[in-house]
Amino acid sequence: MAVGIFDSGLGGLTVLDAVEKRLPDVPFVYLADSANAPYGVRTSDDIYALTCAAVTRLFDAGCNLVILACNTASAAALRRMQESWVPQDKRVLGVFVPLIEAMTERQWGDNSPPREVDVKHVALFATPATVASRAFQRELAFRAIGVDVEAQACGGVVDAIEDGDMILAEALVRSHVDALKRKMPDPDAAILGCTHYPLMQQEFQDALGRDVRVFSQASLVAESLADYLLRHPNMLGTGASDFLTTGDPRRVSDRATQFLRRQITFQSA
Repeated sequence: MAVGIFDSGLGGLTVLDAVEKRLPDVPFVYLADSANAPYGVRTSDDIYALTCAAVTRLFDAGCNLVILACNTASAAALRRMQESWVPQDKRVLGVFVPLIEAMTERQWGDNSPPREVDVKHVALFATPATVASRAFQRELAFRAIGVDVEAQACGGVVDAIEDGDMILAEALVRSHVDALKRKMPDPDAAILGCTHYPLMQQEFQDALGRDVRVFSQASLVAESLADYLLRHPNMLGTGASDFLTTGDPRRVSDRATQFLRRQITFQSA
């Protein structure tokens, strides 16, 4: 009955933690492509090839449904995968949809014309590849008008988090928020457009100020997945819970245990 969750590294553990709490009876297979992380500085073709390889491994593990808990993969590879690669009996979903639904307060299947929404000035913090794809702006424009999005590529943050250097990660967050504010001094809302970033959510909030609403994807993805499985129970696969990595299992296990504050043991993918 497993659902697959894929991330380039450990950031997707924020999504895993939320979906496990929301769906305690559903087993999950988590795959971290730690050997090739970070994805945020790679080309779109590289990201596509690596994501397809990882999703194939999750299909092989008995997952009929895979969540790309990686904004970079969702931005650079998902649409291409859905159009020409995903088998008919499988599904691959990204993390943008629940976020856009929350921001615009409309369901994804609502194809009515774009309309005004409450937020007008949005700060987007993401990896360089996600920013370059403009995927968030494109999807938002289909549903909302009058929203000014200012994107900030947050180089180095994922690397620092993966290395467990939270002091460096905090310094980088403040630097990137300062750079964003020079372009957009008073954002209404901020998007943490990488699943690593919720690990630094308080640091983003402190740097932005308490009046800025910070959207983090984990809980939104969890609610969206629960709704999807209610409507598509056949997408539960046959696999059992597992943690897989293309990197060093011992090192990745130590980092994951540190992040989630419970024992996590990865196996070689």
